[in-house]
Amino acid sequence: MYIDGFLAPVAKDKVAAYREHSRKCSEVWKEHGAVDYVECVGDDVPHGTLTSFPRAVQLQDDEVVIFAWIAYPSRAVRDACNAAVMADPRMQALGEEMKTILDGKRMVWGGFEAVLQV
Repeated sequence: MYIDGFLAPVAKDKVAAYREHSRKCSEVWKEHGAVDYVECVGDDVPHGTLTSFPRAVQLQDDEVVIFAWIAYPSRAVRDACNAAVMADPRMQALGEEMKTILDGKRMVWGGFEAVLQV
């Protein structure tokens, strides 16, 4: 299994719009090979002294942290899926829509090889 993980700040008054945006994105990713697509809104994310989810995205008072992941069977499937997603014409509109919902400059993401799945 291979996972793309994300942290992003979203304004509290835009969480519903983010949820709908994510639903549309999930359809595209799953059509191109993702096996799981999960988006979570922070509910218990304390502001740490040195590090924390809020610090990672420079969270503002009127925002919440989004924690999300997309799962694939392998890194090769992930790479092919992401290439297909970026070439998918639906992503043009979804990319523009995302800019109105979250600050992508404060988004954190990365790819992870699973070492344990129970």
